[in-house]
Amino acid sequence: MTGLLSYKAQGIYCEAGDFFIDPWRPVNKALITHAHADHSRWGMKQYLAHHRSIPVMRHRLGEINVSGVEYEEEVNINGVKVSFHPAGHIIGSSQIRVEYKGEVWVVSGDYRTGESDHTCAPFEPVKCHAFITESTFGLPIFRWQTNESLFADINAWWSSLARNKKNAVLFAYSLGKAQRVLAGVDPSIGPIYTHGAVENTNEVLRADGMILPETTRITQDHKSGDIKGALIIAPPSAMGTPWMKRLQPYETAIASGWMQVRGMRRRRNADKGFVLSDHADWEGLNHAIAETGAERIYVTHGYSDIYSKYLSEQGYDARVVETEYGEEQEEKEANA
Repeated sequence: MTGLLSYKAQGIYCEAGDFFIDPWRPVNKALITHAHADHSRWGMKQYLAHHRSIPVMRHRLGEINVSGVEYEEEVNINGVKVSFHPAGHIIGSSQIRVEYKGEVWVVSGDYRTGESDHTCAPFEPVKCHAFITESTFGLPIFRWQTNESLFADINAWWSSLARNKKNAVLFAYSLGKAQRVLAGVDPSIGPIYTHGAVENTNEVLRADGMILPETTRITQDHKSGDIKGALIIAPPSAMGTPWMKRLQPYETAIASGWMQVRGMRRRRNADKGFVLSDHADWEGLNHAIAETGAERIYVTHGYSDIYSKYLSEQGYDARVVETEYGEEQEEKEANA
């Protein structure tokens, strides 16, 4: 990848502005698309992010030197025009637009198109000459159902278990997906409990103004049989751990886009799977790229080889860019 942005060992680099975007090695100046651990890492001298990303970044990274910007606010960095635009992925998530001498590049980070909720601003396409896209779900099999249909299924599962005095344990990442679940379920069905990693994130987001239904943190004081008929939201890394014993009797489910793949739920040893993702599905990726008007497309983490080939067949100048982004870091964070 060469041009206004290029690829270095530390990450995606803008030589004209002398800054990096979502670097995976320590640098002097880092522009951050969102607060997930694989995009927002410790060790940078200066951070720049959307202001709603900052509370979670500080929660995860400690006292960092970070400045916040609003969406579409233009910042000049060594003569390069920079602005942040909604990505629809999690709170504060942004596409970063970089302009220099009339050339425009956009780094999308992770993004989700389609229906939105109050947990983050909806994705907005940005016109550009070159677009760096993720491809987490870059295969035609990945197509998301509507929020109405999805949460009707989740509520029906929880209601059925509650009638039988069982708990519904739903595994979802602590930042982003857990809040989407809370925003979508019907809290009149029963009480909602949370794993500490989820509740810690909820506390940070509530303090920043996000409205979520009431939740109760599960502590060591809770014994097996204390909780019945509840929805319990926990990170995927809690599955199969001793922490689960106090939740009996229960059934489990996973909320993930990977539940679209036949056999994935069985391999994760869950009783049920719900297809819920904070990433764009196949149609969302294609629509987002078309809306940018970009001729050059750089494809990062996910099905990058297959998706890049598909885009080339559609007439784009598409290439793969190797990065160090991926969901594995999110899962580590969820257990922090």
